[in-house]
Amino acid sequence: MTDPSNAVADRPVPHPARLRSLGWLARRVGGGVFVLWMVATIIFFALRLIPGDPVDAILGGPGSQASAEAVAQIRLDYGLDQPLIVQYVVAMSKLVVADFGTSYALKVDVASYVLAQLWSTLVLTIASLVVAWVLALGVTFMTSGRGRGARGVGSALELLAAAVPHFWLASLLIILLSNMLNWLPPISVPGPLGLVLPVLTLALPLAGFLGQLMRESLANAYEQPFVLSARARGEGEWGVRLRHVLRHAALPGISLSGWAFGSLLSGAVVVETIFARPGLGRTLLSAVTIRDIPVVTAVALLSALTFLVVTVATDIIDRLVDPRVANQ
Repeated sequence: MTDPSNAVADRPVPHPARLRSLGWLARRVGGGVFVLWMVATIIFFALRLIPGDPVDAILGGPGSQASAEAVAQIRLDYGLDQPLIVQYVVAMSKLVVADFGTSYALKVDVASYVLAQLWSTLVLTIASLVVAWVLALGVTFMTSGRGRGARGVGSALELLAAAVPHFWLASLLIILLSNMLNWLPPISVPGPLGLVLPVLTLALPLAGFLGQLMRESLANAYEQPFVLSARARGEGEWGVRLRHVLRHAALPGISLSGWAFGSLLSGAVVVETIFARPGLGRTLLSAVTIRDIPVVTAVALLSALTFLVVTVATDIIDRLVDPRVANQ
């Protein structure tokens, strides 16, 4: 018969590092739930501060000429005749089970409608993030350690790119690449060519920020002892850059990628509108204009959830690239 005390002693003890990781993940998930609740609460009350009546959106606009009986029936059907706090509790209880209701203007299921717009925005933002990283790495590595002139040109390009607003850059790209050179369509059409101008509009300013951040980290990495050690072992210049310097120089950029993704999501509102591209940004702008509260709530919560997931993913990558982060 097995001794109970031996069974307890043989039970595997969780590793401290694994416990710290689980605790970190639990805190991030709890913080994410709190952020989503705050976002839903702020949107609920902010939309009710906007002048106008949600019933107008349900009935097709202020000029619907609906009778008093029809307006009263709409208020009863949608619960708009209840006190504000009751409407808030009902709305939050539905959001817990991902019930976003029916669009006031489109009369379709909000969850299905918004999820159909998500893929287009994800393609745009992820492609922009990848292009921004490629441009930032390319310019930084081509101009760093090449003398004062090359560094100056690289820094000037990064500063110029970071300072350009999206709407101005979009207009410039349309005039140059569409109207003058006739290389690309001025609006977003199906296929890869329709994605080029929107992606460049979002990626170039972000590439400027990432490049400025990595240039400083790159300079600090070159002064570290492990670089001198690698060169003493006969490592070539590109070997030193790719095997040793890149990992340390990219860490601040990886940490910044979560914020960058959120910035791209907000920039998508402008870019999707300018290039007539379907997506969450254009859907949000249209819903706010016509006061379609269920659609606005769903887009904002889905954008916040996407941002939180990407932030946690970048933090995990950060911990994998630099194990010191996990031990802090």
